[in-house]
Amino acid sequence: MRDQNFASSRRRFDDDDPNFLKRLSHDFDTAWDSSDDPSGDERYSSWDTPGVLHGPEPRPDWVVTELSARDTELGVLKTGKEADVHLVERAVPDGPRTLLAAKRYRAAEHRMFHRDSGYLEGRRVRASRVTRAMESRTAFGREALAGQWAAAEFGALGQLWALGVSVPYPVQLLGTEVMLEFVGAPDGTAAPRLAQTRPSRAELESLWWQLVDGLRVLARAGLAHGDLSPYNLLVDGERLVFIDLPQIVDVVINPNGAEFLARDVANVARWFTGKGFPVDPEPLVVELLHDAGIR
Repeated sequence: MRDQNFASSRRRFDDDDPNFLKRLSHDFDTAWDSSDDPSGDERYSSWDTPGVLHGPEPRPDWVVTELSARDTELGVLKTGKEADVHLVERAVPDGPRTLLAAKRYRAAEHRMFHRDSGYLEGRRVRASRVTRAMESRTAFGREALAGQWAAAEFGALGQLWALGVSVPYPVQLLGTEVMLEFVGAPDGTAAPRLAQTRPSRAELESLWWQLVDGLRVLARAGLAHGDLSPYNLLVDGERLVFIDLPQIVDVVINPNGAEFLARDVANVARWFTGKGFPVDPEPLVVELLHDAGIR
């Protein structure tokens, strides 16, 4: 995926509407413009922007950190209620290049945080003014909440990456934008969600045990995904990848933590069972709660 040779007319994943299709704003077949002044959909890399946070070290060797790199907008991968995900190429003229997924939490007037009240239990915001604004959902509060979601996802991805969980590498955080490893093909075709796949019996078994292994690591760290479903898992070849983690739950601190964990397991177990690989969620829930140290 790191040596990019783009094709020009691929369908993009990844919206709840199965007929969803976004048009790309960049011609993949256009040669790299080595002019000194980026313009249009191209800008200098934000890697060294003041205030930016970088992903955990050691960084994968594909991460482009050169100050001469440029970011080019290639189109929209996904739209959602809280954020849109864009495809970005970060490249050095006549040098290394890579694809990134830029997850941008929506502006306050267009945002609908429909899940936040339960997930925020146990999270702490030091400034009481900010806390009050978030609770009352003022414009400032919604902006602060978006920043908290972005920071929570970036932090969760960094922690899980370090623990060996199969997640996209978090490249950087700047304000309400999280830039992640793009999971997909070198031509910009994103990996499908689990819900979009039709695995064989053997593939279902492999994917299920990859899922269980990931959930075990999360539980031993005292965490649950919090919104796990076949739509928040990608299938990259034979590899299962966890995505969409802004609502990650500390199952020890959050009073609803055990319920979130049980719901995660039930959601995915229902899908696997429906595809012909029957699984009983209850024993796994018991095991995970024990691993998390709360039962």
